[in-house]
Amino acid sequence: MEKRRVVITGMGAVTPLGNTLPESWQGVKEGRCGIGPITLYDTTGQKATLAGEVKGFDPEGILGRREARKMDRYTQLAMVAAGEAMAQSRLNMEKEDPFRCAVFFASGIGGFATTQTQCLAGAAKGYDKVSPFFIPMTIANLAAGNMAIRYGFRGMCTCPVTACASGANAVGDAFRHIRDGYAETALCGGAEAAITSLAMGGFTAMHALYTGTDPNRASIPFDAQRSGFVMGEGAGALVLEEYGHAMARGAEILGEVVGYGATCDAYHITAPCPDGSGAAAAMTQALADGGVTHVDYINAHGTSTPMNDAGETAAIKLAFGPAARTLAVSSTKSMTGHLLGGSGAVEAVFTAMALKDGFIPATIHYQVPDPACDLDIVPNQGRQADIRYAMSNSLGFGGHNASLILRKWEG
Repeated sequence: MEKRRVVITGMGAVTPLGNTLPESWQGVKEGRCGIGPITLYDTTGQKATLAGEVKGFDPEGILGRREARKMDRYTQLAMVAAGEAMAQSRLNMEKEDPFRCAVFFASGIGGFATTQTQCLAGAAKGYDKVSPFFIPMTIANLAAGNMAIRYGFRGMCTCPVTACASGANAVGDAFRHIRDGYAETALCGGAEAAITSLAMGGFTAMHALYTGTDPNRASIPFDAQRSGFVMGEGAGALVLEEYGHAMARGAEILGEVVGYGATCDAYHITAPCPDGSGAAAAMTQALADGGVTHVDYINAHGTSTPMNDAGETAAIKLAFGPAARTLAVSSTKSMTGHLLGGSGAVEAVFTAMALKDGFIPATIHYQVPDPACDLDIVPNQGRQADIRYAMSNSLGFGGHNASLILRKWEG
């Protein structure tokens, strides 16, 4: 069967850089750091005290008090980003077949904050007295479920859970679903809100987090002094459509998804395969899937952990060979921190914006070169460039690797 083209007609984002996509993207273009001292809880007695928090977020003002109170913070963030994407797409559900409209919306952990608060409440007053909304607030698929309910999407509704690759897998799976003829439209993306004392303690215990106090030296991908990632929170959402469907309704096209690759290292529960072979295979799959031989920019997974950044550099060299030296490869996690299951979606949105605006984001706060990370990481200052194809990489615990390839829309 002939593969159908898949375009982007709406995008939304809630990130540590802003509560809308325009605000967040402006922050990226400015090279602004969204990382600072944690305010969501008292960090006394804990080693990790910095995070990329979403600031000034008012879910009740946007979603309504009644609805917002039934949702964990990750779902609230997801619904706001999805609302922005849907509004931009101008999709009219009265003219759509709802069974041809799908939802692929991910979370790596789900309602972590609700899990923590309800466990404490249950221990204090008895577990049969926890909130009746505890389960639907906690399970990872309820952001997707809430979106389907709100917008009347009655096609496939699913939630990929692949740790830090979740958001990218959601976008890629939605792309394939439309391309292969199962739907005309899909709302996709990912969200996470795991800045809680328990989650931070868990990541600290496994020596994954930066535990210093300087925001300017906290999330420093590819820098020789990197020592762990910084937790972030937020959501990214995209409306994907079959090209002919979008054109027929006169939609504004923002970009095109052309390739997707997904592999597993099958190596270790948390560590990436050091030779980068699994991630490289995902990249080469994505290139082959899209019939693309070259990309101009890679939005790297770039977490600021010693193993990830060196392993991803090795993977890019393996996938692209000598051409790796000519690629711009930056990590926007230097500005947002690591949004876990939401990162791949937010970074797909940023990649689409990079293509649309002809702007390559910087890896900010870079100071000390690392011979193991010796690509063009666009240090400290973003640059204008005419880029036509770009890749977004996401690598997760469990060895999950996902690569997306987007194309600039040129009519």
